[in-house]
Amino acid sequence: MSVSRLQQLKGHIFPENKITAMAAPSPLSTHVLNTAMGVPGSNMALNLYRQDPTTNTWSLLTSGTTNAEGRCPGLITKEMFIAGVYRLHFETALYWESMGETCFYPYVEIVFTIIDPGQKYHVPLLLSRFSYSTYRGS
Repeated sequence: MSVSRLQQLKGHIFPENKITAMAAPSPLSTHVLNTAMGVPGSNMALNLYRQDPTTNTWSLLTSGTTNAEGRCPGLITKEMFIAGVYRLHFETALYWESMGETCFYPYVEIVFTIIDPGQKYHVPLLLSRFSYSTYRGS
């Protein structure tokens, strides 16, 4: 292929005026895994809150639903992610009911402290009908 043809193709593949920057990933992520069935916990409603340090009241920051992979991308922007105490609230009863099942825990709340908002935080939820666990991932 000649050099001029490569230059033409380059213009179509990498146009100069094309915006290629993607939205910045959330500094906080979560992943729900249905360990009882060995599948992602998809279509689960969740809310993210931050505690006001002076009044100890919780402010809703975002609501979402896990995708087919059990993830909820875009939980919070880098600008909104500050040091403090956060709470992830997962609607587990609704999740199990959607599959015709019951569960022991009607919801799961994970409360955690962010000291350095410059770091990446991953808070997975491993879930069955009668138990759950979590940890700080990366």
